[in-house]
Amino acid sequence: MMDNYNTAYIGGSGEYIEKKSRFIGEVFPIESEEEALQYIEEVKKRYWDARHHCFAYVLNGEQVIERFSDDGEPSGTAGKPILDVIKGDKLKNVLVVVTRYFGGTLLGTGGLVRAYTSAAREGMNHSTIISKILGVKLRIGTDYTGLGKIQYLLGQKSIPIIDTTYTEEVFITVVVSLEEEKVITHEIIEATNAKSTIEKVEECWFASIGKEIKLFEK
Repeated sequence: MMDNYNTAYIGGSGEYIEKKSRFIGEVFPIESEEEALQYIEEVKKRYWDARHHCFAYVLNGEQVIERFSDDGEPSGTAGKPILDVIKGDKLKNVLVVVTRYFGGTLLGTGGLVRAYTSAAREGMNHSTIISKILGVKLRIGTDYTGLGKIQYLLGQKSIPIIDTTYTEEVFITVVVSLEEEKVITHEIIEATNAKSTIEKVEECWFASIGKEIKLFEK
């Protein structure tokens, strides 16, 4: 499994019109193939009178899974272009469905590829895309003398504090990437002359969304 990847935090939808054919691109965050198939069926029911429901999805697990469907369009003109948009943005755990209402004019191979690519891109443009990072939650204990030094060090590295508990000592909880763990641990111990404790609480996925850090189970 990758240590970080881009994904959709909130899916969105957009449209593209080509010679009166209407293409609706919708993006969905997914965690399994079952969830992907469920969303595909929901789209088909919602746009029951549409000609085609083409899709592609990529799942990030022990092995990366990629699936796509042209749903009756000429081979290679729909599902693969949608998949190329997902892969071009290096996205995982994402499903994109593009629904087509036929406008009466044949678009040709090039026109179809352009239309499905554009519709998928419009869906992406209306979605919230984030970078999920595999990290570790650290609980740092220090006396009040070391507090300022640790806060300064964390600020210099743009590591956000997600919780602070004040007792006879101060306990600060932060989340850092696995790559940063050893370095930040060493620097905190050095900055406080080894008068701090650092407990590895748990591994977790996290992402920066706006000015906030959100934790994920996976």
